[in-house]
Amino acid sequence: MFMNDIILIIVGLLILVLGVLIGVAFLTLLERKVLGYIQIRKGPNKVGLIGILQPFSDAIKLFTKEQTFPMYSNYFSYYFSPVISFILSLMIWMLIPYYFNLISFNLGVLFFFCCTSLGVYTVMIAGWSSNSNYALLGGLRSVAQTISYEVSLALIFMSSLIMIMDFNLVKFSDYQNIIWFMFIMFPLSLCWLSSSMAETNRTPFDFAEGESELVSGFNVEYSSGGFALIFLAEYSSILFMSMLFVLIYLGGYDMSLYFYLKLVFISFVFIWVRGTLPRYRYDKLMYLSWKSYLPISLNFLLFYMGFKLFF
Repeated sequence: MFMNDIILIIVGLLILVLGVLIGVAFLTLLERKVLGYIQIRKGPNKVGLIGILQPFSDAIKLFTKEQTFPMYSNYFSYYFSPVISFILSLMIWMLIPYYFNLISFNLGVLFFFCCTSLGVYTVMIAGWSSNSNYALLGGLRSVAQTISYEVSLALIFMSSLIMIMDFNLVKFSDYQNIIWFMFIMFPLSLCWLSSSMAETNRTPFDFAEGESELVSGFNVEYSSGGFALIFLAEYSSILFMSMLFVLIYLGGYDMSLYFYLKLVFISFVFIWVRGTLPRYRYDKLMYLSWKSYLPISLNFLLFYMGFKLFF
């Protein structure tokens, strides 16, 4: 019996990973389409019907290209950091309180913070092991940004944890039957949204890449498979952050179409922001984290502690 359970859990996890990968593939398509329409042009529209097969052709192209590496790079760490980054971004998905595995992760929130903190090391090592000045600078900027916003994410999350008094993400849906936490914690939910954008290195906080004018940041020396893995890890974490926002502030997890519509909407907001807002200045980014979000989240934490005690 025990062996059957383990096999079922492994099969469930494989289905989950497959679902996430397909979701990520079509998220890239959605992003290119939406950005296209924002800039008054068509997005990908040649491969398949209205460009629907574009993600697959991109994947085939990236993974069949020759893998190059810089002569003076530290080869093993250069080669394996994208792989580990990708594995970490998929590991976080075990947190979903999905029903077909009947896994209930009691310390899910702690696991989430452990995995996101480990993600910083892969970026740092990818930048350092390329042995290129630009990659190293991009990596340093990215690490400074990510660890700054981890602090604000943790403190904002603590207010929600005070409300439900549990580390299990399943509990969020129990407490939001009558009213969503977004209405009770409106300022905090917006702080969380922008912090999660900074955490996943998205526009307007994409200082690691600065796609439009800089060299591509920590991943500048990567091509083909390594680049594809870094890319997949980034989009997987975008999807996960969107799901976490829905879990915490938009009514928790339920196996309805409604939940997935909310998830797609929040992912669309990430793309919408990219098409709309100009890039921040780096010192302003740090100022925002340490001098705006830190005091706001600490004050709200005290407020919700009092709120919980009072009721």
